[in-house]
Amino acid sequence: MSMVNILIGLMPMIGWGLYPILTGKFGGKPVNQIIGSTYGTFLSAVVVALVTQTPLLSGKALLFTFLSGVCWSAAQSLVFYAFAEMGVSKTMPVSTGFQLIGTSLWGVIVLGEWPGITAKLFGGFAILLIIIGVYLTTYSEKKVSESESGIVKGITLVLIATIGYVGYSAFPQAVTINGFEAFLPQAFGMAVAATVFGFLTKSNREAKPYKSKSTYLNIISGIFFAFAAATYLISSRKDVNGLATGFTLSQMNVIIATLGSIYFLHESKTRKEMIMVLSGLVLVVIAGVITAFL
Repeated sequence: MSMVNILIGLMPMIGWGLYPILTGKFGGKPVNQIIGSTYGTFLSAVVVALVTQTPLLSGKALLFTFLSGVCWSAAQSLVFYAFAEMGVSKTMPVSTGFQLIGTSLWGVIVLGEWPGITAKLFGGFAILLIIIGVYLTTYSEKKVSESESGIVKGITLVLIATIGYVGYSAFPQAVTINGFEAFLPQAFGMAVAATVFGFLTKSNREAKPYKSKSTYLNIISGIFFAFAAATYLISSRKDVNGLATGFTLSQMNVIIATLGSIYFLHESKTRKEMIMVLSGLVLVVIAGVITAFL
């Protein structure tokens, strides 16, 4: 594997790792964050489609990739609410862990992945590591009922969001297309769903997201997300890093997102909590590596 390929493989890690930090920095309510970031992603996807001269999809392929984007937008909206409940540094490892479990189970049950007893044993071990890792990252020395309530609510939101993330991954697998062909309709689905979300509830309408500065600042965070998605499509190609290695490298974004939020969003941790967070991250990353190579 060449150094250039490794650098390409690390680009998604950087983009997806910085994405939640930027949304936290730019602020606003979840409605501002999801509208701004999906619009930024859609604009970037249009540019990528024009530069690569990617043909537009039609029929079932267009519908399924569009629904994939809708699923992601719904899931990410819930995760933004989870950020507000328990912070980025707690949410990201939980979200990554649940996504790994969800996509792995989908692959095994529906797609017939992890064939054989050995693969299933390693896969089960990886899922166990994720559960332990997620538990460690949510550890808090402060036994305050209000704080614990926020963590429970945040984890519940992320758990529900996992259904959307699995849909985001699963819908494109039902049709025969390449990643670049899926990118634009996915981004369009994200933006449409976010727009609907902006008018869905009274509180969202009263927030007037299109008159809020934070909405437009979050377009920048969407560009970072799109950068990660586009470079992941390149990294996962067989002639670059391949799907397994490309996916594993991209999942390292949880390290940047978690540690970055602690230092840049000032989500303070005690020494013991920091040790727990680092230990949990290591377990989640190891589990991600195991599942990628099964």
